[in-house]
Amino acid sequence: MSLFLAIDAGWTKTVCCIADETRELARATTGTVRLMVATEDEATERLVSVVTDAAKAAGISLEDVTRTCMAVGGLSIEPVRQWATNTLASLVSGEVILAGEEEIGIDAAFQGGAGILVIAGAGSHVVARAADGELYSAGGWGPALGDEGSAYWIGQEAVKTALWGLDRGISSKLLGAIQEAWGADTVGDVVTLGNVRPGPDFAALAPVVAWCAEEEDDLALALLVRAGEELASLVGLVRLKMEESGAAGVVEVAITGSVLEQIRMVRESMVETLEEDGIEVKVQERAVDSLEGALWRARGGERA
Repeated sequence: MSLFLAIDAGWTKTVCCIADETRELARATTGTVRLMVATEDEATERLVSVVTDAAKAAGISLEDVTRTCMAVGGLSIEPVRQWATNTLASLVSGEVILAGEEEIGIDAAFQGGAGILVIAGAGSHVVARAADGELYSAGGWGPALGDEGSAYWIGQEAVKTALWGLDRGISSKLLGAIQEAWGADTVGDVVTLGNVRPGPDFAALAPVVAWCAEEEDDLALALLVRAGEELASLVGLVRLKMEESGAAGVVEVAITGSVLEQIRMVRESMVETLEEDGIEVKVQERAVDSLEGALWRARGGERA
């Protein structure tokens, strides 16, 4: 029996699974191992822990692993690639494959085929793969430079919108909800926290905005609609790039990330905007699990 190990190293958590040729045997989860967020010592300790925990839960030896695929951001940075390669080589036997999170997300949805993936979690990014394997991209420039429609963007825009509404005497639940979430006694405290460097966890405010929208707060509703429109715009850009390369007809769109999975109004706004703009795509209803893409690669799917 061949054994395969798959790892999805996200911004907030890292998920690892052990599987054989047909079924998943065990999963384990830990904090992020991204070196842009965690120190190298923290990342190494977490990666070792999550892999050994998964192996223990599956009742297997890591010396029996045939192939490992780890998806992690920052692979273009040589120290990140070296750290991931060396740490995994010290843990598991067999071949080690490193892949970008966008690649395994597309693989989870389309298993080597053509399609568009919309990622909207802590950050946002839209990537596409054409039938000839060519990759196209829009967005994904990070929280300071873009990431429109992401949880971070929604949270930061919520603070701006709440203060904009305060200046204009617009009644809204947003500001009070943000104060409560941040433990801020006054508006001045919100302003101070919002401007401190390094900044606050704006992404954590996305569920707060969603709650305000569910309470029919006009400013929150408009913000979530705008988030969906921003994501639709990115989808339209990559669809145009695919069309210019010769891709015709309706293209499947897969979604992943906490915003599109958990905030209905953003997802609905994105779909409605795409329909209104006449973009030739069809959005899948079920969100994809990126870990499934890493497992597909670990099992050798990319070579089939």
